[in-house]
Amino acid sequence: MLRLRKILLYDRLYYLIFFIVLLVLFLRINFNKSIKIDSNTIEGNIIDYYYNDLRIDFVIQGNNKYKCTYYFNNEDEYNSLKDIFILGNRVVVYGEINEISKPTNPNTFDYSKYMKSKNIYLSIYVKKIELVNRNRNILYFIKEKLYKRIDNYKSKSYLYTFILCDNRYLDSVIKNNYQRLGISHLLAISGMHITILTGFVLKVLNKLKIKELSRTIISIVFVLFFLFLVSFTPSALRSGLFFILLSINKYYYFNIKISNILLLTISIILLLNPFIIYNVGFLFSASITYSLIIFSNLINKKNSYVYRLSMTSLIAFLVSLPISLYNYYELNLLTVFYNLIFVPLISLVIFPLSCITILFKVFDVPLYLLLNILERLSIVFNNINSHIIFIKPNIFVIIFLYIIIYFSLKEKRLYKLLLVIILIVLYNYNSIFKSTYVLFLDVGQGDSTLIHIYNKNILIDTGGLLGKDYSIVSNTTIPVFKSLGIKKIDYLILTHGDYDHMGESINLVENYKVDKVIFNCGEYNRLELELIGVLESKNINYDKCINKIDVNNIKLYFLQTREYNNENDNSNVIYTKINNKKYLFMGDSGIDKEKDILDKYNISNIDVLKVGHHGSKTSSSKEFIDSINPKYSIISVGKNNKFGHPNQEVLDNLENSKIYRTDHDGSIMFKTKNNKLKIKTYIP
Repeated sequence: MLRLRKILLYDRLYYLIFFIVLLVLFLRINFNKSIKIDSNTIEGNIIDYYYNDLRIDFVIQGNNKYKCTYYFNNEDEYNSLKDIFILGNRVVVYGEINEISKPTNPNTFDYSKYMKSKNIYLSIYVKKIELVNRNRNILYFIKEKLYKRIDNYKSKSYLYTFILCDNRYLDSVIKNNYQRLGISHLLAISGMHITILTGFVLKVLNKLKIKELSRTIISIVFVLFFLFLVSFTPSALRSGLFFILLSINKYYYFNIKISNILLLTISIILLLNPFIIYNVGFLFSASITYSLIIFSNLINKKNSYVYRLSMTSLIAFLVSLPISLYNYYELNLLTVFYNLIFVPLISLVIFPLSCITILFKVFDVPLYLLLNILERLSIVFNNINSHIIFIKPNIFVIIFLYIIIYFSLKEKRLYKLLLVIILIVLYNYNSIFKSTYVLFLDVGQGDSTLIHIYNKNILIDTGGLLGKDYSIVSNTTIPVFKSLGIKKIDYLILTHGDYDHMGESINLVENYKVDKVIFNCGEYNRLELELIGVLESKNINYDKCINKIDVNNIKLYFLQTREYNNENDNSNVIYTKINNKKYLFMGDSGIDKEKDILDKYNISNIDVLKVGHHGSKTSSSKEFIDSINPKYSIISVGKNNKFGHPNQEVLDNLENSKIYRTDHDGSIMFKTKNNKLKIKTYIP
């Protein structure tokens, strides 16, 4: 035992272990074999579920974990099947098994990596489900009872969040508010939560005069049980395993440094699941905790609660900065201040009260009132414009940032200056390193194209999914803009008033800076009038039926012919030349307008054509395509769309050009380098 203690006191051992684990992690991630299933029938136990109206998402554990989705046809079917969806029940599901899709737009949320961090690689669209055996596991029985108990509370969404580390029930707008304030880490299970819970358990055991070994074992068993309740979520796993190793270290008097124990904790977790590196919650939890440990002398420099809290918030802010920039592409300058308010409120009041409320429902109402105050505060603070957008840094910049932050916290003035300089460069990247590109976004069955010209930005259409509770702007457009360092849209050009082209326009102008909006010729329809009302309330300029705009000496020509009796033919058709390459954007123009364009304008040898009307047979006539002779043709179209776009006749007409489709290739970016077009796709 003495020899073991000496080995465990050797600091470099833990860095060596961590380095080896990183190598293993790299190999396992990059040479990971995909799981293939031949059968469409999977048997396993339900280990998690989440209801969303007449839809249920659940996870079953068989030989592997599978993320399943089932849609109830009606309330009667829901009532008849809901007893099947109980934790621990063994079921057989029949359906379509697929790999979890990757993002089709640059720098958007990668759901496949997120699910891999949970050891889930395949999804099943369930067509039929059958019960095999009811649950006989006492642990799942307790967890199911806890689920049912929480479902009856007014503060249900936060009890799931704080007690079960499950924030799926939180309103998405509120979650986004917390993330933008820089306080979303407070919603995850952390060392603070484990400390409070185990502290209570140990205090009770001390009162009962339980021996130290028994106390240690009982507390470890309690933590393991708690980790099971919260489904071993990454941040909770880090906190729980850290506590267990600390307890062992304390009982056996190994005297291992706390920082080394944390390194060992992180190494074990990464070894068990290398894909957990993709979980932002785990990255925040691990990096912030490690930094607070190694800079504890800085935190405890003064014996003042306000100073210690301020310094803790500052260190947490600086250490989380690279992760935030890499994943969210923006920085809230007031995050340190917000943490001073929200950390005590959540850690000292709301979380303990949540634990008490689980036991005594009478506290549900006061907790609910407190949570309303919490949400109102988040809304008020989000109305303060203190956010700065940065271009997404690459991994080498992230590593360099961490080195600089480490030495700047060591009070090296030069490194503080370097940190400021790097942030200034990232903030002004598009002004310093001028570039042009055209990005055709994948917005499903719709159109949206970004033209970036030397730090000026033009967006042609916004897309819009009619009848679907999904925001393209919130989930795709704005994240892409932020990641590219785009702070505003100088011109929003709407080709015409159809929903799949401008349905997200109001959402965009309400949530992002837009300088001017340009409409097409013809009368305004209902959608356009609704947008105009918002533009006038926000004092945003707008125009219609124009002929030309000039952006950094690059001219965009609107090929106006005549006014038609339908919205599609009244589409804005835009021609421009960028770096000696010709682009033509057709909107939803039909064959009649194509003929008029050929009669009025002399255009030929187009380099990049945005094909009209998603490849419908009403556009892209052979005469028109042969005349303009496009080298590359872009079809913006939804996967398996109900319209059958693109039409085979159109594809035949385009056979002499290289065709790119958003349903096959994801978004498509065109850049010119050395007078040659460089094309990058984001294949799903």
